[in-house]
Amino acid sequence: QVQLVESGGGLVQAGGSLRLSCAASGLTFNRGVMGWFRQAPGKEREAVAGISRPGSSAYIYHADSVKGRFTISRDNAKNTVYLQMNRLKLEDTAVYYCAASATLLTAQDMPDVRQYSYWGQGTQVTVSS
Repeated sequence: QVQLVESGGGLVQAGGSLRLSCAASGLTFNRGVMGWFRQAPGKEREAVAGISRPGSSAYIYHADSVKGRFTISRDNAKNTVYLQMNRLKLEDTAVYYCAASATLLTAQDMPDVRQYSYWGQGTQVTVSS
């Protein structure tokens, strides 16, 4: 049984930082793609960042809205993927979800929510002024 458990969300002032963690179990962690998505009230779920398996073929993307502020990383030894969020803005407020794809994805497919088979329960991030 695959489980993805997010942690690290909370309330932070604009300009502050948070680090989200996603602990994975029940899947071969060093294969496939791990991603972070977010969903604000009344909006569709959107891609934030994704990372393929490590190695020379690793690929990382960050959505334009978070480039230069957020960084995704993974620790295969701990079966964990992280999202470091710096210089947070009010518009970053959302529920953040960790997701896993059982297979490798093309760079074009990585931001596509439909490509991910497994999802965590989500963690709330609230940025205040």
